[in-house]
Amino acid sequence: MSDHYYHSHDLDRFGEIGRQRPELAKKFFDWYEAVFADGALSEREKSLIALAVAHAVQCPYCIDAYTQASLQKGADLDQLTEAVHVAAAIRGGASLVHGVQMRNVAKRVGM
Repeated sequence: MSDHYYHSHDLDRFGEIGRQRPELAKKFFDWYEAVFADGALSEREKSLIALAVAHAVQCPYCIDAYTQASLQKGADLDQLTEAVHVAAAIRGGASLVHGVQMRNVAKRVGM
């Protein structure tokens, strides 16, 4: 038997977060809905951005949700894959640019 911390069926339970403080959940979900509505960016573009961010923050629930949302909004596997590569490039670049901090510390301690 294999037990996992994340279960895909829990994604459908997200709305339960509002049971104890429904007024806070309503504010979040109203804001969330407004953020993902068509605007300067299309819903499809926003879903692809969310998919990339989901990979960057490593949220399996978000990866599941925004893969589905992106596909439902007309994105294809090539676009999803590119979004993941964008996230990987940003994460990699962020790690490398922090090397400047390392170099600053090394210089300060006289290396």
